Amino acid sequence: MVAPLEKHEIVRLAKEWYERGLRTKLEAEHQDEFVAIEPISQTYFLGKTLSEVGKLARRACPGRIAYALRIGHPAAVQIGGFEA
Repeated sequence: MVAPLEKHEIVRLAKEWYERGLRTKLEAEHQDEFVAIEPISQTYFLGKTLSEVGKLARRACPGRIAYALRIGHPAAVQIGGFEA
């Protein structure tokens, strides 16, 4: 059994793997979709919504935490609005 990782370590490993091995491929083929990355197994899940990739990751890797992001964007979601 693999020891659980701290949340900051999950984020660090997932971001590293995205930058090193996934960014080019995913941004070319899946721009604006979502990806959830489970860094222990190095598995990733693609979908049209954040909810979709979260469900896929939980189903495939129960008990583990995945890091999700929107492909081609600095954050998965944006909170806030526009000034008029």
